[in-house]
Amino acid sequence: MAREFTDQAKAAGTPSSPSGPDQPEQSKPEPAGAAAQELVAGDIDPAIATTDEDDEGRLPEASDDGNEIIAEGPLAIGHAAIENAVKLAPTSPGVYRMLNAASDVLYVGKAKNVRKRLSSYARASAPLPARILRMIAATVSVEIVSTKTETEALLLEANLIKQLRPRFNVQLRDDKSFPYILITGDHWAPQILKHRGAQTRPGQYFGPFASAGAVNRTITALQRAFLIRSCTDAFFESRTRPCLLYQIKRCAGPCTREIDFPGYTELVREAKDFLSGRSQAVKQLLAAEMEKASGELEFETAALYRDRLAALSSIQSQQGINPRTVEEADLFAIHQEGGYSCVEVFFFRTGQNWGNRAYFPKAEKSFTPEEVLASFLAQFYDDKPPPKLILLSHAIEEAELMASALSIKAGFKVEVTTPQRGEKKELITHALTNAREALGRKLADTATQGRLLSGLVSTLGLPVPPRRIEVYDNSHIQGTNAVGAMIVAGPDGFVKNQYRKFNIKSEGLTPGDDYAMMREVLQRRFKRLLAAAAEGETKPSRTEDDGVPQWPDLVIIDGGRGQLNAAKEIFDELGLAQVSLLAVAKGPDRDAGRETLFMPGREAIKLEPRDPVLYFIQRLRDEAHRFVIGSHRKLRKKDLREAGLQEIPGIGPSRKRALLHHFGTLKEIERASIADLGKVPGVSAESARKIFEFFHTQPG
Repeated sequence: MAREFTDQAKAAGTPSSPSGPDQPEQSKPEPAGAAAQELVAGDIDPAIATTDEDDEGRLPEASDDGNEIIAEGPLAIGHAAIENAVKLAPTSPGVYRMLNAASDVLYVGKAKNVRKRLSSYARASAPLPARILRMIAATVSVEIVSTKTETEALLLEANLIKQLRPRFNVQLRDDKSFPYILITGDHWAPQILKHRGAQTRPGQYFGPFASAGAVNRTITALQRAFLIRSCTDAFFESRTRPCLLYQIKRCAGPCTREIDFPGYTELVREAKDFLSGRSQAVKQLLAAEMEKASGELEFETAALYRDRLAALSSIQSQQGINPRTVEEADLFAIHQEGGYSCVEVFFFRTGQNWGNRAYFPKAEKSFTPEEVLASFLAQFYDDKPPPKLILLSHAIEEAELMASALSIKAGFKVEVTTPQRGEKKELITHALTNAREALGRKLADTATQGRLLSGLVSTLGLPVPPRRIEVYDNSHIQGTNAVGAMIVAGPDGFVKNQYRKFNIKSEGLTPGDDYAMMREVLQRRFKRLLAAAAEGETKPSRTEDDGVPQWPDLVIIDGGRGQLNAAKEIFDELGLAQVSLLAVAKGPDRDAGRETLFMPGREAIKLEPRDPVLYFIQRLRDEAHRFVIGSHRKLRKKDLREAGLQEIPGIGPSRKRALLHHFGTLKEIERASIADLGKVPGVSAESARKIFEFFHTQPG
C-alpha cells in the first residue's frame, strides 16, 4: 500500500530523490545532489562502506527554536499561499506538503479534513509555536494528495517523510535493514544463515534481530545445540570428508552422510521449534534424552545432549531479559535531553529478547516526546513488518489510528498500547533506562569529537573547526588492481555512507606510481564537485547532504612532502584555495606515534606520541587504510574469479583441477596453509608457497 501511495506522490510532482535530513533553510542546488548520486553509482562500495555492528545512528545537528524574529512581510506571504491552498483543498482525508521558493519540501502533514487543517495555519491571529511560524514564513506553495481514508493518509505521510526528509518534520535516519535467521527450505539438508534484505529464498525466517552480532552469536549457539550446517550448497556438494565444524561438534555432517536424512530432519525440526517459541518443550525433550542415555550408560551420548542443553541456555542468558507474559512485541521508549531525543527499541519474539537498538531521530526542541514517538513509529514500520503488540513508553494521541494502519499493513490485528503496571511496565522502565544511558554516551562522544576538532584548529592553524574531513589513500600490488579510496569524518565521527572508492583508470600510468594515482583520484573527486557547482551557478560552498557538507574543510592524504606537493598542484590547478591540505608521513620503521605532518608553506609538524590530536589523525588515516585495503582485496578477488587460478605463477590447468578437487572451492584454497597446499597431488613445496603468498601478500 505504501508503494502505491508513493506512486501517487510522484504523479503529483513529488521529487523522487530524498533531500538531506539536516537541510539548511536555503535550498540545496540540484546539481550537487546529482553529483552525489553519480558518486554513489560510480565510486561507492556499500558492502565495504558499512559494517554490521554500526547500529547506533549519529546525533543530528541541534536545531534551535530560538527567539528568531519573523518579519511581517514573509509571514504574510506564507499565510497568503496557504489561504490560496485552502480554497482548493478537499474536506476529505489526505496529505499536504509545504514547499519553499526552490520547491524544496519543508513539511509533510496528514489530516482527516485537509481544508480544516490548512485553515489552522492560515489564521494570522492563531497562537503558534516559533517552529510553525518559521515554516509558514518559508512557504510559497502547498501540494495536496487525497486518500480514501485517514489510515491511508498516515501511511502515505510516513512514506513521504522518509523519502523527502523535510526539515520541519521529525526524521528517522535509518537506512539499514534488520538481520534475520534463515533456515533454508530449498535443499534436502537445510542450512542456517544470517539474512538481510528481501525474503525471497525459500525457507523460514526468524527475527528481526537488533544487530548482526546478536544473529551471529545466536547462530553459533544454535549450531552447537542442533548441529545444523552453515556452509553453502556448493561447498556442501563438493565435500568428500567432514569439515572442521563437524570435528568441533558444530555440525552433524550431513554432507558425507555422517547423519541420515531422518536424523538431520529431526534436528532441523527442533531448531525451528526453539526459534518459534517452543524453547521449553525442546529443552525438556533434550533433558529427557540425556537422562535416558545416562541411564543406559551411554555417557558420550549423554554428554552430547548436555552440551546441546548448555548451548540453548547460553542463548537465553545472552538475551538478558526474557519476558514471561510477552510472546511477540516491539517496545519503544524515548528519552529527551539537551535538545536531543533517543528512542530505544527492543525486539521480543517467541518469548525471547532478540536485542535492542538506539535511534536518534532529528527533531526540533519544541517537539514533545509523544510527538517524536508518534512520527518515529510511523516511519519505522514504513518498510518493516510489525508484530502483534507494540509497547510504548509514552501514550501517543493517535494510537488507535496507528494500530489500524499497521493492522492493514500486516494483515493481522496489531495492538499499540502504553502499559501502566505489571511486567510490561517493568520492560518499559528497563528500556527507558537504556534510552537515557545511550543518549548520555552519544552526547559524551559528540563532545569528545568536538574537542578533537577544536584541537585540529589550534594544531594545524585552521580557520574554523572542520565539519567535513576527507582522507585519501591508494592500494595496489606492483601496480595491479590499483584503487583509491576516500573516507569522510564529521562532528559525529565517521560518515560511512559518504565513503567512496575510485578504480584507477589512467592507461599511461606507470605501475606503482603513487603520485600519479593520487592525482587521478583528487582530480576526479573535485572536478566532479566543481562541475556540479558550475551547473548550479553557485560557488563551491557548504551544500549539505545528510547533515554533512559536500565540500571538505580539510583533506588528509597518506604520505610525505612528495604526496603533499602532488596534491597541492591539483588544488592550484582547480583553484581550491579554501580547502586545507595535510599529509601524514609514517614515522621511522612505520612506528605509530612518530608521524610527521606536512602542510603547504609550513615547516614539518611533530606532535608528542600521546597527543590526542595525533591519535585522532592516526584514527582517520587508519580508517582510510582499512577501507582502501578492503576495496583492493575485493577487486583482486573479482579478477581472480574471472581469470581463474592460472593467474598464479606456475599454476596451470592440471594443478588448478587438483586444487579444486582437493579443497572444493576457491575460498577454501585461499584459506589453506602452506602445509595443506603442499598435500595436494602435483603441488610442490615451492608452488604451495607461491599460492599462499599470492593470496596473502599485503597490498601497498
